[in-house]
Amino acid sequence: MIIYGTALLAICHLLGIFLGDLLGALLGAKTNVGGVGIAMILLICARLWLHRRGLMPQQTEMGVAFWGAMYIPVVVAMAAQQNVVSALRGGPVALLAAFATVLVCAVCVSLINRGERPVPEADAEARVATQRA
Repeated sequence: MIIYGTALLAICHLLGIFLGDLLGALLGAKTNVGGVGIAMILLICARLWLHRRGLMPQQTEMGVAFWGAMYIPVVVAMAAQQNVVSALRGGPVALLAAFATVLVCAVCVSLINRGERPVPEADAEARVATQRA
């Protein structure tokens, strides 16, 4: 079975690991800080960019969706391998990065939810009726 989108995933993964290492060096953590998360964000952005420009065939898009679904088990496996005690001994940078990440995610979710407008009941019923006709 051929899995499409592997090259795009590989490029995003390598870039994410590089940027995570760079971020870790800048923060003084001597470890990769968020490399897998950065890689996933890059994969999402690349997929959207290619899709909008019509450069991504349907098979490749399905392959990228497959790898997106594999993201959670990969992150769980990678997190199980990390040594939390060593990270905490490295200084408060790990805790600061964790709290900052949670804060940024909470703010992003809040902004997304506030930007979403609910569809009025009458409009939703009219759309359903037009689609059936």
